[in-house]
Amino acid sequence: MPINELRSITTFIRTVELGSLSKAAAAQQISPQAASKALGQLEQHLGVRLFHRTTRSMSMTEEGQRFFEAVQPSLLGLQQALSGARQTREDLAGPLRIVGPRSVAPAVIGPVVEEYCRLYPEVQPDIQLDDRLGNWVEDRVDVGFRLGSSPEEGLIARPLFPMQMLICAAPSYLRKHGVPRSLNELDAHRCSAFRRADDGRALPWRVRVGDGEQYHPVRPAFCTNDEQLEMHATLAGEIIAQIAVPTAASLIRNGRLVPLLLEHMTDGYQMFIYYGSRQAQPARVRRFIDLAVERLGNSSDYVLSREELAMAAARQEGF
Repeated sequence: MPINELRSITTFIRTVELGSLSKAAAAQQISPQAASKALGQLEQHLGVRLFHRTTRSMSMTEEGQRFFEAVQPSLLGLQQALSGARQTREDLAGPLRIVGPRSVAPAVIGPVVEEYCRLYPEVQPDIQLDDRLGNWVEDRVDVGFRLGSSPEEGLIARPLFPMQMLICAAPSYLRKHGVPRSLNELDAHRCSAFRRADDGRALPWRVRVGDGEQYHPVRPAFCTNDEQLEMHATLAGEIIAQIAVPTAASLIRNGRLVPLLLEHMTDGYQMFIYYGSRQAQPARVRRFIDLAVERLGNSSDYVLSREELAMAAARQEGF
């Protein structure tokens, strides 16, 4: 009959520590008969007697004493490892509250969240996207993504990548309306404006001029507070839009969008991930932060190099 070594050794150790086979059985939540059988199987397996037994008492043999001294530290280490593994699993189960801006977060956060869910299915992500800054404490946020620095004191903010903002149009728009060669020429084009969620105001474009950045007002032919709708209209050739590179990068690389007026591209903002003290966080939060930093930190998926921009901009010459 095969022996359950872990149960048999545990029964032996508990018997020595508690001074009674019946107490050892109770500590393991097994019957005294099962404990006695486990101990007998261990002695048979080792080929030595571990206890001197009488109807009223039991004491260790010399072989039992040596075996106890050798095996007790190992069993304690195994129990600690099992307890640690269980605790890690408990830390990896539960809600994970993430906040970020609606305008960029789906393209940036989405792939990270999908990978994280595959790795840690016990976690329940709770993702709230809003371009307005909420209250970190009241909203019980674990991890946030924002443009700029951390919105509240006492939080840790780590930069992930510069946020490039490009003026773009689809080839079909440029064939129909021509290519604007300056900011002033945009007045003659169908431009899009992004509407603020908090006050409903249409935002001017933030552009680079010389060594600095400034706001350039546009007369919107299209206005929305949803980046996907703006992107859909841009790809359809209806408008020119200023679009965040994390959303537009793959479309620029495959030629579906053409970057315009590259000298006015801005990259003064950073995408940050922010969170509270790592020491006070459960494992599920720490591991999400580590995964996000690894996947997003200066990733070429979200930043276009000068060479890529120059090559994409050269497509203008064909319109």
